[in-house]
Amino acid sequence: MAAAAQVDPVLVEIIAGSLASIEKEVETAIARTSRSPMIRDAHDFRAGIHDRRLRKLTGRSYSALVHPVARDFPPATMRPGDVFFHNDVYLSEGGIGHLPDLCVTVPVFHAEPAEGSSERAGTVVAFVQAFGHHDDIGGAVPGSMPSHATSVFEEGLMVPPIRLWDEGVPNLAALTIMTRNSRMPDSLAADLDAECSACLLGARRLAELFDRYGRAAVEACFDEIVASTTRTYRQEILAKIPAGTWTWEDYAEHDGVDEPRLHTQRITLTRTAGPEPRLILDFTGTGPQAKGPINHCANYSGGNFLAKWLAPILRNLADTPERMAELDVNEGVVDLIEMRFPPPGTLLTPVFPAPTNARTFVILRLLGVFAGTLAKAVGGRMPADQETIRYTGFYGQTAAGEPYLMREVLGGGSGGRYYADGEDTIHVVPDSRNLPAEFTEARFPLLVQRLGLAVDSGGPGKFRGGLGYEKIIRMREDGYFMSIADRSILSCWGVHGGRAGRPFQVTIDPGGAAERDVDALADSEFVPAGTVIRIRTTGGGGWGDPLDRDPDLVARDVRWGKVSPAAATADYGVVLAGQPDDPVPDQPATAARRASMRAARPEARPFFDRGPGYPALAGGATSAEVDWV
Repeated sequence: MAAAAQVDPVLVEIIAGSLASIEKEVETAIARTSRSPMIRDAHDFRAGIHDRRLRKLTGRSYSALVHPVARDFPPATMRPGDVFFHNDVYLSEGGIGHLPDLCVTVPVFHAEPAEGSSERAGTVVAFVQAFGHHDDIGGAVPGSMPSHATSVFEEGLMVPPIRLWDEGVPNLAALTIMTRNSRMPDSLAADLDAECSACLLGARRLAELFDRYGRAAVEACFDEIVASTTRTYRQEILAKIPAGTWTWEDYAEHDGVDEPRLHTQRITLTRTAGPEPRLILDFTGTGPQAKGPINHCANYSGGNFLAKWLAPILRNLADTPERMAELDVNEGVVDLIEMRFPPPGTLLTPVFPAPTNARTFVILRLLGVFAGTLAKAVGGRMPADQETIRYTGFYGQTAAGEPYLMREVLGGGSGGRYYADGEDTIHVVPDSRNLPAEFTEARFPLLVQRLGLAVDSGGPGKFRGGLGYEKIIRMREDGYFMSIADRSILSCWGVHGGRAGRPFQVTIDPGGAAERDVDALADSEFVPAGTVIRIRTTGGGGWGDPLDRDPDLVARDVRWGKVSPAAATADYGVVLAGQPDDPVPDQPATAARRASMRAARPEARPFFDRGPGYPALAGGATSAEVDWV
């Protein structure tokens, strides 16, 4: 660390900016040269840069880990032009969550040995990596995410770390095996080629950085980049958390195999005292390993991946939203977070070959559990629950008899904050997006009748939760609908008096018959031509008492179509006057109604509101013991 303390601060900024630029160039190259809608259009992939010590240096978004590659292929055996590949969940050291996430890793070489070192020329000095969610890697159902899987062997082709390119020469045998197992072989081959080529490009850019400034100077900057993050989070974030211990839990609602029930994820958070505080996250109390595919392999490499995955939640404690946006998450946060996992056989410590394709139900819920635990620690100055990811899609044949597979990751609303409403239709994967209607209609036998905001989906609060999507699609040919989603029973929770948002819902209108809801876990729901499918994604939870919301803001939300007139009165106690297209609050009537609503509700209420679906899975209980402060 002494060298890092003496490094030129200007050079640190140059190196940090160069790393961010290289990472962005890699992602741009993948987006422009890949083929599948999930990678090219939905942008469900990430790049990352790691040093020779396997530390993540870039902080714009999460990435996978280099650890499994270095474990199976010692850097001394790597050569320029090598490209390594893996997607095996259980052999990824926690960096890969499910088999459709394919990971490419390229070592970076530099010929100048470090001063005073006897290392040979051409030493590995860094790694460039990309991983993303691909359309199909085999398995029991199109899309490689069978919602009723009971074994990882049903989920697709598992590939442990292999040398996919050997000194610039692709391993055609391995590529042939992978594409042969995919229902979309051309897209898979093109995506892999795009990712390998982009990472090789990034490796050349990074090597140029070492050539320009020298290995000693660049590595000293790497040390300072990581150390600076540790200092910043300790001084600006952990300082806002009092020393103490708090516990909270949340739940996945179904696993695709058993009947819906509460699958518990629990965190006991301890903030240590002293001049160098740390956070201890103890997951004891997390529920047993599920029969279905919602398990997540978190307990590898000391929880290294999970620590970096959860750490962005801490940014909500920054002094301002602007400062929050400036805080990166790189390896520097790992030294601040100690992970304590329960024994093997839980949702976070599954035993091979437990299925994992829907592990988003757990790993995304943990973001909310961490946020809820922190909310108890800091008096509620954390957002309410955010959107939760879900995969929807269609497959079948076009009118010409060609097979198609359309997959989409639709976002939802983020939680209300202590200073502002939540954001509408965000995506938890940075830079991800919905598929454009024009693209969907041109490529698939589908007609997008509406893509807009789901009215009333945001949880009521002094600061309202963000709204989810409403997407309405009409089938032009017979086909099948698929969905991997949760929060269809349980809602995104509200906090500090705020109420829960609306849950996920899919409704099918076959025309000439009654509408019906589709289960959120569906592999092959037959939908004949002419059928209309309405998808409504989750709204974020509300923050603060909705009866404290400015009536003028409620009237504005009604004008904007985010809140219905009925909900304005029922949820916010706002009585509207004026024209239907230009409502204004009737202040005396609003004051009277709010007084009546306050008098009618219980004096003591839990700190968290889980919504109306929770009692159905909790034996009639409206809150958990941990919901009270």
